[in-house]
Amino acid sequence: MTVLSVNVNKIAVLRNSRGGSEPDVVRAARACLDAGAQGITVHPRPDARHIRADDVYALAELTRERGVEFNLEGNPFAPPRAGYPGFFALCDAVRPAQATLVPDSDAQLTSDHGFDFVRDADSLRPHVDALKGIGCRVSLFADAHTQGARAGIAHAAHVGADRVELYTGPWAEAFASGAGKAMAAQFAEAARRAQDAGLGVNAGHDLSQENLGAFLRAVPGVLEVSIGHALIGEALYDGLDATVRGYLTLLGEERG
Repeated sequence: MTVLSVNVNKIAVLRNSRGGSEPDVVRAARACLDAGAQGITVHPRPDARHIRADDVYALAELTRERGVEFNLEGNPFAPPRAGYPGFFALCDAVRPAQATLVPDSDAQLTSDHGFDFVRDADSLRPHVDALKGIGCRVSLFADAHTQGARAGIAHAAHVGADRVELYTGPWAEAFASGAGKAMAAQFAEAARRAQDAGLGVNAGHDLSQENLGAFLRAVPGVLEVSIGHALIGEALYDGLDATVRGYLTLLGEERG
């Protein structure tokens, strides 16, 4: 069963562009859960460009009340700064069901690559251990579109991770250009390598109602998709309720 976790970062982007409290991130997350989403994802960055620490605390309370998954994404190596206590400190405060580690930086417009698990193993391991020590399932952001990345993906298990999240930006780009079949084979291989190593497989980035079904048909055993940018964009036209239900219909069709 593939579950849907809605990333509400973009709601915070819109709020922050004007200041104040509207649109309300918690209200938007509640609407997504009312429509049937199984979880909420946010990626608080040190520069607070969208989700802030206070949003994390409020969304943690909402997801606890609803009994759904809270997935907190972030860079474990980013140091604390004013308004940002650090990724582990946030996880320790709110105890998300899942902590997804991502190697991004302030200069990146969005997360656009995964870890090099062979190179980064020693530095990642203590962060993974610390997060698992407070009860988080740990997922690591992973590339799948190069041979080297696919060959190295099993090393995420040696680091102690529970899952990998396949970075699906290259899939979305290939699908849009008509080259989805070849790219899908690469992602399917990466998923099999991860699963053979005992890792669960999540997926996220640039997935949409247009390309999600084809991705899930090609890539076996995806446990969770985290979708934000496309979903919020589609919701501008159709509304959050109808858009979330549209994704859930796609997921149901693939399960069927």
